[in-house]
Amino acid sequence: MDLRPRQRQTFSGFTRAEVEKMEHLYIESDEQSLNEEFYKKLARLFNRSSGRAGKPVVKWTEVESWFGDRQRLGPSRETSVVAPKNFPVIPEACTSSKATENLQMPEGEKDQDLSRLEFEALSSKDGAWYDVETFLSHRFLSSGEIEFLVRYVGLGAEEDEWVNVRNSVRERSIPLEDAECQKVKVGDLVVCFQERQDQASYYDAHVIEIQRRLHDIRGCRCIFLIRYDHDKTEEKVRLRRLCCRPSMLVESEKN
Repeated sequence: MDLRPRQRQTFSGFTRAEVEKMEHLYIESDEQSLNEEFYKKLARLFNRSSGRAGKPVVKWTEVESWFGDRQRLGPSRETSVVAPKNFPVIPEACTSSKATENLQMPEGEKDQDLSRLEFEALSSKDGAWYDVETFLSHRFLSSGEIEFLVRYVGLGAEEDEWVNVRNSVRERSIPLEDAECQKVKVGDLVVCFQERQDQASYYDAHVIEIQRRLHDIRGCRCIFLIRYDHDKTEEKVRLRRLCCRPSMLVESEKN
């Protein structure tokens, strides 16, 4: 069972300055100039810059992948618009007031350094939540809504997806330790690992009933009856299948 670890290695991604540089080069360059030598030269430029100090080295294949995604999913060169400088690509973008207002964040946490947080995104393909590895690009819709192009942890570029930042991006849900089972209450919104014959993914669910049991050497033995939001089915699960929303932990700490 591919359950979500409590902590994972965070992909550093490109910096704001690097993304803006690539956006500019994408618009100004023709397709013939986007070759291996171009990607290697750009990667060397990034790695020598002061903004990359203390961050992982950029591989030229990562630069190539960014441009490939931009060509495949981004707007054409004729219609491309570089975003305003006060709205960089996240995670840096999350520090701006505009992005903070749109992201689903627990009350009282919008003032913290959001660039240190991890995120998950709701896929329109199956309605499940996936950990975000990196935010590749962003665009502004005519409605004023903002969308981000995300790459999911453990998935390739073919699964990259544009998601609405207001409705489909939020702080990553957190797996619970055995000793934290008391923090789960009836009515809580959780993220549950749903296993089906054809797939297994994380979905929003609500806790309907809890059977508290004594823990043993195996850990928490409590049973949680949950109802999935997307298909309204109910299932009895153990704690290891659940992830809680960060707001739930904030509330439990207050109490």
